[in-house]
Amino acid sequence: MAKVNYLQCVVCGNQQPYEPFVPAICKKCESQWLEAKYDYEDFKRSILRGLPNRPTNNLWRFQDVLPLENPSVLDLYPAGGTPLWLSQRFATQLGHDRVYFKDERYGPTSSFKDRQAAVAVAAMNENGIREAVIASTGNAAVAYAAACARGGIKLWVFMTSLVPQEKLREAALFGAEVIRVSGNYDQTKQIAGQFAQRRHLHLDRGASSIPARESMKTIAYEIVEQLGWKAPDWYIQAVSGGMGPLGVYHGFKEMFDMGLINRIPKIAIIQTEGCSPMVKAFKADKEIADPEIPDTRIIILSTGDPGKTYTYLYKVLKQHGGTMESVTDAAAFDAMRALAKSEGMAVEPATSVAFAGLQKMLLETTIGKDETVVVNCTGHTFPVEKHVLGDQWAVDVHLSKDQTAAPQEGLQAALENLDEKATTVLLVDDNADDALLIRRLLEGKKSYRVYHAKDGWEGLAMARQHLPDLIVSDLTMPGIDGFGFVEELKLDPRTKDIPIVVVSAKDITADERQRLNGHIEALYQKGSLPTRKFVDKVINVIEDKNGA
Repeated sequence: MAKVNYLQCVVCGNQQPYEPFVPAICKKCESQWLEAKYDYEDFKRSILRGLPNRPTNNLWRFQDVLPLENPSVLDLYPAGGTPLWLSQRFATQLGHDRVYFKDERYGPTSSFKDRQAAVAVAAMNENGIREAVIASTGNAAVAYAAACARGGIKLWVFMTSLVPQEKLREAALFGAEVIRVSGNYDQTKQIAGQFAQRRHLHLDRGASSIPARESMKTIAYEIVEQLGWKAPDWYIQAVSGGMGPLGVYHGFKEMFDMGLINRIPKIAIIQTEGCSPMVKAFKADKEIADPEIPDTRIIILSTGDPGKTYTYLYKVLKQHGGTMESVTDAAAFDAMRALAKSEGMAVEPATSVAFAGLQKMLLETTIGKDETVVVNCTGHTFPVEKHVLGDQWAVDVHLSKDQTAAPQEGLQAALENLDEKATTVLLVDDNADDALLIRRLLEGKKSYRVYHAKDGWEGLAMARQHLPDLIVSDLTMPGIDGFGFVEELKLDPRTKDIPIVVVSAKDITADERQRLNGHIEALYQKGSLPTRKFVDKVINVIEDKNGA
């Protein structure tokens, strides 16, 4: 059984209990840099025995130092366990033969964010969270969408409209509710946070989330094990917000404190020049990074305000060694092509930033020829085959016209507009013509998101996946009929509170009415109302619910 013994403040040393999904803030000095502590003696004994009875191909091999009470009882989403490759040509052409690639392209959605999603979603399930919100520049959204689909959690994904459409579509393909924000990533985080607050939903807080940050240290454990329980001299990663290296550092530190490795590697943080607030602050020897407006084509790395994460990384690098470097977009794209041609590895632009940084550090001899280097290959080229969705796979939210911070009144208007747009209706009817007519009439009123299930079984699956605001169901259908469908919905904690409007093509007996009584919002007979008036009634039910 894994369990967090306590949280310890890195700034003042204060120890306090770990509370899942409560913002980790030191109760003594109010620092946000708290580290989770575990039973390391027991874990070290397991390591020395070769971690018996543990998986060899995913991060749950190191579950003793992950923030879950009892991972063994959870249906855990697989992630991690990725290979470590020795560079055959890319680095050797630059005169270095001890460069390894930690190939995170082998995750479920082909990025290192699969680790974060696996641990965060497992923690959500353990704590009964059934609906969540995340802001992302791409990879995290897709990873969380996939993990939440496996975990039966409804996910709201907020992404800037600058993110490649394939990334947005992929998140929608996994069933997430995608909100496309016409602003930069920092604005997107702002509106996602306020949306979660308005709806009383769990907000994934990225670097300040203990489960999310702790997931990344499994990269360090795997690297050290794959190198024969030896630490590399350098760990290199391209960053946006910086959570990855912060978590990886914690893993190295835990192993160092347990006496498993003899040093904590130097860490190199690489950013693109068009969005490099960390690098500029580090070069100026400043503890706080000044926010900047991103100007890069590599949108996934476009966090203009790294906040306190930079300050923590700054202190880590000052204590244990390391550097922060920036490279141009052009250098990153050149590195992408060079890596593909020399190693047969197709990587995403964010990953190529790290490799361009490696090239720069080798050419400038920042890295010694006898030093062992590991570069995080954070993700694969994003997939372009995910075009199996209809047109209604995202909701658009418009903030300010440029990339400056959104005025509060503009943000408030956008949130109110989003409340209007983000209404989801599920139609369950085996008559496709009836369903299509209702759908068109609903969409003619405003931007409802309408899903159609052809029978009760499909309807149950879609209801559990999308958690709609309203369900309109026929009573007579093949398979499970409307009565059984309603009863199944009410037995499921995820769907029991969704209002249901039932439509019947036949007269309803008194016993049948009694069977539905208390479980539905309204009952109509087909033909008793013109379709337009029926749709108006349905909209009234939605508005009454939203106004409650």
